[in-house]
Amino acid sequence: MISTSSDSGRVSDAPSDNWVYRVLPRGAWPYAQLARWDRPIGWQLLMWPCFWSAALAANVAAAAGSFDWLRFLAHLFLFFIGSVAMRGAGCTYNDLVDHDIDQAVARTRSRPLPSGRVTRRQAKVFIVLQALVGLVVLLQFNLFSIGLGVASLLIVAVYPFAKRFTDWPQFFLGMAFSWGALMGWAAVFGTLSLAPVALYIAAIAWTIGYDTIYAHQDKEDDALIGVRSTARLFGDRTRQWLIGLYGLTVALIALSFWLAGVGIIGWLGLAAAALMLAWQIRSLDIDDPVQCLALFKFNHVVGFAIFLALAVAIPFA
Repeated sequence: MISTSSDSGRVSDAPSDNWVYRVLPRGAWPYAQLARWDRPIGWQLLMWPCFWSAALAANVAAAAGSFDWLRFLAHLFLFFIGSVAMRGAGCTYNDLVDHDIDQAVARTRSRPLPSGRVTRRQAKVFIVLQALVGLVVLLQFNLFSIGLGVASLLIVAVYPFAKRFTDWPQFFLGMAFSWGALMGWAAVFGTLSLAPVALYIAAIAWTIGYDTIYAHQDKEDDALIGVRSTARLFGDRTRQWLIGLYGLTVALIALSFWLAGVGIIGWLGLAAAALMLAWQIRSLDIDDPVQCLALFKFNHVVGFAIFLALAVAIPFA
């Protein structure tokens, strides 16, 4: 008898050689899968707007003579922990909402809830535990940042339902995943300005772009069960839409850099990121699920390039 992903304790759409299966006891695997610890790309893409914003604010603070490396590194550590915890809580919540849909899609049928390896009650308890970690992280920041972080929960709550009432669920994902572009700046200055707002809108456009590529993996199943997405909406015009979305991403990040007075090193990083985004558009084959997943994951490199350039620019601000 051939073992299925569910029988083996794995899920079909994640690497089976991940550290989760080497380090954690088998009983913890379903919870790690609910939190997507075996697929780090999610928390990485959630984290990069936080890091961009923190580094953008650091450049401004350095220019004003008030930059503190220890505070900067502490904020990065907190954003890392918060991204892992809140991405895990969000994915667990999303799986609860999409329980029936995941059972109908081949790629997601082996996940813990549809496969029966975790009950809905257990998943709800796990959400609370992860959210508590996120709360502890949030409470380390100033009051303005705490209020801003709490406000994001409204978008997070709506997102899993978006695919049922709009062709643009990726827009709601973008609003949720890009919130860190506001948080990093707020953590430093206790307020917002046009620079982080421009960065936030840029990150939304970026998210819509890369998640459209990701959604092309499921477009046939989505069409059968009535799930809506920008992949289905854009169809054969996806490349043209990506030119607009990624172009808007670069333009708005450039605006945020200009408003914050970022130096030449930051601009060089943005230029490198722009070339990476252009390469994605040129390479994309919307009918090749394996390539779509690879291009989606490549956005981790894009996010890192922008952050690295901003971080290196700090001493020269």
